[in-house]
Amino acid sequence: MLDEPRSGRLAAWGNALLAGLVSPDEAAHRIAGEDASHRVAGLPGESAQVGLTLALGRLRALGAKGLRVALPIAGHPLGLSGPPEFNAHALDAGEAVIATGAALGLVPEVSAAGPEGDQHIEVVWRCQAVREAPPADVPSLSEAERELAEALREATEVLSRLNVAGSGPVAEAALEAYRARAERGREVLAPGYPPRAIRVLELAQRVGALVDIAYMAGGDGREHGGAVSASEITARAEALRPVERTSRRAQVAAYNAYVEERERGGL
Repeated sequence: MLDEPRSGRLAAWGNALLAGLVSPDEAAHRIAGEDASHRVAGLPGESAQVGLTLALGRLRALGAKGLRVALPIAGHPLGLSGPPEFNAHALDAGEAVIATGAALGLVPEVSAAGPEGDQHIEVVWRCQAVREAPPADVPSLSEAERELAEALREATEVLSRLNVAGSGPVAEAALEAYRARAERGREVLAPGYPPRAIRVLELAQRVGALVDIAYMAGGDGREHGGAVSASEITARAEALRPVERTSRRAQVAAYNAYVEERERGGL
């Protein structure tokens, strides 16, 4: 979870564009990242798929004031507000973006194209109508920051009890990558976001990364390392589930901070 979800990039840089802080080309470039292409399908007024630059301009013309993120999983519709059809598509993808003011949502469909060994990623955002209502279970930035402090302690404690070095090369490599990236820091979010949102997102991604490493070291199917019983795997998953939930809630709070600040009149 150390990497940004595509919905996070779309919301962050889309919000920067809506605020007039970046150019359309810059926003499209940042949203695409390392993917080969991003297209948007189903936009009102468009009969075919369009590129990000045109799509973002069209969303603004349709009344979009800001972009929110949803990161739902089964049993936790985090950031969603309906209707059920859109929620189901977002749940399948594990993420979505909601355009406030336009009552539209976008869900990514990700596919790999090209020959084996030389594939590239293509993304199509499916646009659908959404319900204009408060998103589910999204905390404030201050609430998320408080929750993350405890979650980081819990994740660190779980990790300290695991023999990561004896759990296989994937878990060990993930831990080393986490340490290296935490030391050098990363650019997160986009221009226009409050400093607290940046701080919360960085911490949420650290907690999420520790959870992933703990799962890999636990031999629960992500990587089979040290010998652990089924009951130990279950207990570990139960301990990590609320930590992972806190991380996802905090990420959504950080990405949605631009919209929250704007609605309060702070932007």
